[in-house]
Amino acid sequence: MPELRLLRPTEGPPERLFARGLLKRCSFPPAGPLDCAVSGGADSLALLVLATEAGLEPTAHHVDHGLRPFSQAEAGLVEAAARQLGAGFVSLRVELSPGPNLEARARAARFAVLPPGVATGHTADDQAETILINLLRGAGAAGLGAMAPGRRHPLLGLRRSETESVCREAGLEWFSDPSNEEGGPLRNRIRHDLLPRLSAATGRDLVPVLCRQASLLRDDEELLEELSRAVDPTLCRQLVTAPLPLARRAVRRLLREASGGEHPPSAAAVERVLQVAGGGPLACDVGGGLAVRRKKGRLVLERPTLPSVR
Repeated sequence: MPELRLLRPTEGPPERLFARGLLKRCSFPPAGPLDCAVSGGADSLALLVLATEAGLEPTAHHVDHGLRPFSQAEAGLVEAAARQLGAGFVSLRVELSPGPNLEARARAARFAVLPPGVATGHTADDQAETILINLLRGAGAAGLGAMAPGRRHPLLGLRRSETESVCREAGLEWFSDPSNEEGGPLRNRIRHDLLPRLSAATGRDLVPVLCRQASLLRDDEELLEELSRAVDPTLCRQLVTAPLPLARRAVRRLLREASGGEHPPSAAAVERVLQVAGGGPLACDVGGGLAVRRKKGRLVLERPTLPSVR
């Protein structure tokens, strides 16, 4: 297993002039406490520095997955940084077993123990990578809108290189995880291969271009979502007569609420429901153990029961 690299800062000025100059491009709340997810990398440590410079009361929450031999060193570094900045510190631990989809399971376990609405250190570079990942996975406007700036993602207006400069100026050490350089995970391949190639082919830095497109798509998505709330997804006539983009969103909302968000509806499931509403099949399966049936002009959600075995 590759070793974690500890990067040391250069001597910085006593006042964090560079960090304060970045605050106008951040989206921190105006005041009060702020829970921050801090891993020990430059982005999350910069989040802690900038939250402090913004006059907030940040608390660093570090999650140890117990998967790496240097995880205790990461926790110690985050605790020392929080103490230096006058921030709070909380150490959390989750247990994960080896197996497939480890990265996705680790992320889910991490957010399961972090406080609701915790702020993360995602930057514009992360945003651009997320947009390309969602595009390659066939996402619609909501997925291509990616992360929205605000309390949860206050650093989306900054670049990754700027977070390292913030750490240097604050005199903080940070860890660089060598697994981020490996070519296996899709995000790594996009970061180190696809995105640089696309930028070279177009002769421009595509990160701000992609982030601007995401912002426009989020605005459109918010408007369409609001308009779709006038459509009752249980009334077949309303679904049939509504503009298709609004009907799709109404059905997606119906299925999402019915599953409790555990099973996001697929595009194929939404289309099957619209076919049922339009007079096609009387019923269809929508996944997650749910089915939709047409009864007297209305759509009814059902959980089909399996025949008992005698």
